[in-house]
Parts: sequence; structure tokens; C-alpha cells
Amino acid sequence: QVQLVESGGGLVQPGGSLRLSCATSGFTFSSYTMSWYRQAPGKERELVATITSTGGSTNYADFVKGRFTISRDNVKNTLYLQMNSLKPEDTAVYYCHRRILNYWGQGTQVTVSS
Repeated sequence: QVQLVESGGGLVQPGGSLRLSCATSGFTFSSYTMSWYRQAPGKERELVATITSTGGSTNYADFVKGRFTISRDNVKNTLYLQMNSLKPEDTAVYYCHRRILNYWGQGTQVTVSS
């Protein structure tokens, strides 16, 4: 069965960095566009970044442009999100997502606080 397992979240100070990973299994990872979403307390889930199946094209929400980088390793079947210059407003649960058939991971908590 399809599995998406996020890791790499944690507590970081403002201005710091984290790299999230999403290990996938149960499907041909290299065939699918993948995305990262986030959901802050009391807010709707929002799209952060998307990458096409080959990694040749990426898109970012305006609020992370220039700070976050989405990437993938189609040999390791893993999706990544490098987050730099983190701000307190980046605090959220971050989710890995496969749009086709709407698969979600369980999420990983990112907290940006001094």
C-alpha cells in the first residue's frame, strides 16, 4: 500500500534551518508530482511547494519563495524540503502529499521559536 512517512521536524530558533524528508513506498515514486503542505493551529492546510515527477519543475507559495527548496531523489524514493531563514509564522505541521488519489503522510511538527 502507499505510504508517505515524514521526518525531520523539530524546534528551531528564528533564522535557523531544517530539512524535512518524506520516505515513500508502495508506488512508483518517480512517476508522480509531489507536494509539501502545512497546517498551523486554527488555520487551513496550505500548499507550500510542488515538484514534478522528474524534478524538472518546481513551484512555491509566495510566503516561502527564496527560503525553502523542494527536491526529490527518485532512486531513494524520497521527497525533501529544505527550509532556511525560518520564521515563527512557519510553525506548523508539515505534510507530504501525492495529489493523484490524494495520499497524505502523517505529518511532522515544525516549531520556530526562541
